[in-house]
Amino acid sequence: MTTRHVATPRLRRVPLAGMALFIASESIFFLSIVMAYLALRSAGIADAKTELDVPRTAVFSLFLFASSATMTVAERRGSRLWLAITAALGLVFIAGQGLEYLRLLGGRIAPSTGMFGTTFFTLTGLHGLHVLVGLVAITGLLIASRGRVSDTAWEAVAWYWHFVDGVWVVVFSVVYLGTLL
Repeated sequence: MTTRHVATPRLRRVPLAGMALFIASESIFFLSIVMAYLALRSAGIADAKTELDVPRTAVFSLFLFASSATMTVAERRGSRLWLAITAALGLVFIAGQGLEYLRLLGGRIAPSTGMFGTTFFTLTGLHGLHVLVGLVAITGLLIASRGRVSDTAWEAVAWYWHFVDGVWVVVFSVVYLGTLL
């Protein structure tokens, strides 16, 4: 258990407002890329249906989805253990995405195989980059939480992590589950 510092309500709002604005801008960014993916996916949907491994991706996605629950516990308790578990689950997701990329690059889908490949790797790659940023934030919080850390820091990192998780719900639904329709 870490020592937590509770900021006054006025001081607490400023960083959280900044995080909310950042997440809002990133949401618009991801929405734009999802829309581009949807507009361009028809050119490669046949390859997507044969090459994307929905069940396998669903398994490593479950690790990311579970990490939202562990992040909630970590934030509420100020628990370094639950924060480390969250990071481990995020790392499993990143490893799964990396293995998926290796498999796809050995097949018929690559960033250079047309607009579908370009939008697929752009969308999923940018999400993966955001997961890595989240893991850096979690690591920073793990290091900082050896001392006094404000509730605001815990909350801001948790908001970002939940955002990354929520984006993957949309990306997985559109990209992977969309091939089943």
